[in-house]
Amino acid sequence: MRITLKQLTYFKALAEQQNFRRAAEVSHVSQPALSVQIQELERILGGALVERQPRRVILTPLGRDTLASATRILAEVTQLEQGGRAGLGGTLRLGVIPTIAPYLLPEALAALRASDISLGVDVTEGKTERILAMLSEGALDACILALPTERPGLFEAELFEDRFLLAGHAKRLADLGPVPRPEGLGESQLLLLEDGHCLTDQALAVCGRGRGHGRINTGASSLPTLSRLVEAGFGFTLMPELAAPTECAASPNLGLRRFDEPQPARRIGLVRRSSSTGAWFDDLAETLRGVGASLIANAQKVV
Repeated sequence: MRITLKQLTYFKALAEQQNFRRAAEVSHVSQPALSVQIQELERILGGALVERQPRRVILTPLGRDTLASATRILAEVTQLEQGGRAGLGGTLRLGVIPTIAPYLLPEALAALRASDISLGVDVTEGKTERILAMLSEGALDACILALPTERPGLFEAELFEDRFLLAGHAKRLADLGPVPRPEGLGESQLLLLEDGHCLTDQALAVCGRGRGHGRINTGASSLPTLSRLVEAGFGFTLMPELAAPTECAASPNLGLRRFDEPQPARRIGLVRRSSSTGAWFDDLAETLRGVGASLIANAQKVV
């Protein structure tokens, strides 16, 4: 008897869910059917893959080794099924971080559709750690996020630079006086996104503050939330230039100010697995560069 992809898929689901019932639900099969396949896989491999406890399972050493192999095999099969598409035809599975998605995607998807009417795009919006994990596992083809990823096995293509702006209520910004550099914010209250957003780490770095600073609040879940809070006078935030037109249109009393040169910025890039080759990636990167350049040029007119 040979190992099947179905067995590996079910086992991977079990390892992720740590529970037979939940694994069966995400696999869209009955629990007995999933259990039979796991037992057959254990018989083939000659040992237990999990320790069965009342409400959860724990991977055995054999199980951990098998999970690593299963993850790699399933990712390679997914890549094979894509057929190494030469262009952007078919379905593109794209991951995007939340501080980029609402500002870049509308124009980007329209441009992609215009260049290839047959292209389908499945978008997953998520924080950096999540979409990079999905990319490594083969669940995504590429990700748009802030560089560098500092992950082995990935290829990065820079798309454009997204400068940081100081945002707050227009009157409070005027009262603040000259702030040539982010480090000059002194004891001003700084509002940032919750943990897990790479934008928060970048903002802390350019402002020269640590997470324990008494004038840091990292509770917001999105840039629109931050915009409303600082517009209401609760402090200041660092806003990516990419988001400026949208957030200013939604918050009439929101003020923005540029820092002196060299302006602090984040690098926006497109990332794929190093093993995932094909002209589709270069085509996609070129399209996104054009869209990004246009949006940044528009943002410069706003500020």
